[in-house]
Parts: sequence; C-alpha cells; structure tokens
Amino acid sequence: MQRTRWNRRLLASTRGRILALLRTEHRTVNELAAALRLTDNAVRAQLLSLERDGLIQQHGIRRGKRKPHAAYGLSDEAENIFPKAYGVVLNDLVTVISRRFTPRVMRSVMKELGRAVAREHVDRLKGLGRHERIKAALDQLHDLGGAAQFVEIDGNKFIHGRNGCPLAAVTANHPEACLIVEALLSSLIGIPVKKCCEYGEKPRCCFELGR
Repeated sequence: MQRTRWNRRLLASTRGRILALLRTEHRTVNELAAALRLTDNAVRAQLLSLERDGLIQQHGIRRGKRKPHAAYGLSDEAENIFPKAYGVVLNDLVTVISRRFTPRVMRSVMKELGRAVAREHVDRLKGLGRHERIKAALDQLHDLGGAAQFVEIDGNKFIHGRNGCPLAAVTANHPEACLIVEALLSSLIGIPVKKCCEYGEKPRCCFELGR
C-alpha cells in the first residue's frame, strides 16, 4: 500500500508527468518543455534527477534547427513505477482455479508454481553455502516486490516479511498462495521451508527453515 501511494505521488508530480510522456515516445528537452509548458532549464533539471535515479536514459540524437538534440526515453526499471493489474489478475486466477480443484490439488499447484519460479535461478546457486543461498533467496523476494529478513530465534531460523509480501494481493483471500513462496524458498535455499504466516488485520509473512 505504501509503495502504491508513493507511486501515485510520483506520477502526479512534474517528474511523473515527464515519465508518462516518455512512456509513449522518446522526446527531446524542447518537446517536453512545450508539452508541460515549462522552461527548457526546468525540464533539464528534472531529467538530470531522473537520469541519476536510473529512470530515464538517452535514446539517440535528433536534428534541430541550430544543433542536434538528445532524445530521452524510459529505462527498463522505470516501467515498474506504473500501476499494473498483475495482483488483481492473479487473485482472480487463483479464485477461478480454486473453484475447479480440491484444496489438496490447489496446494499442490501452488507449490509447483513456486518451484517453477525458482527453476531459472537454481543452477547459478549450485556450490554456494547456506548463508549465500539464503541471501540469494532474500534478493529474489525483493525482486518480486517483497521485503524480508533472515532471523534466528532460540536456535530456530526464520525468514520474516518486514513491510511487503510479494503476493499480498492474493494471500488475503487465498492463504494457500503462501505455498508459492514456501516452495520458492525451499528450492532456492536447498532445504525444506515451512510457512508460518500470520493472517488477519496485520498479516505477516513468516517461513521457518528446516535443519
């Protein structure tokens, strides 16, 4: 939710309006200034900030009346800022298939999906130690939109979600979707992992690592 609010504030700002324009086509400083009714210098200042943040990059040079002008476009990373329907669609998908399958089959499907997500990363983890694999698993959760940390309590090892679950749009209605992450972590770390997530008003991701 916090990420969504932050994205909305960004997209409503001048920086966001520039990103929206560059999403449709590459533009020069002059073109952006005309579209936004700003001065060239004001646009350049915004572009410098966006480029420093890795959200835009130059995409070639265009001829001008007096001199060539650099054209700007979005970086691959910038696309993650714009709202996506993935969460809504995934929630609807799980709802539809849950009506067709028994709970046992649903659990099996969720685990297989988690293993499928992990499959493209498992080979590069071969030969790594346990802590290195745990770090790689945490990095993968971050890439998927989650935020988690490794903790040890009374000799037991856990991965706790901090502020974000990568499947938050689904798990509220379908707790079995946590099995996707459970299977993903098991495959990446190389040991059995069991979900111990908390649900309700303040949901919390929790996965216990086996010995």
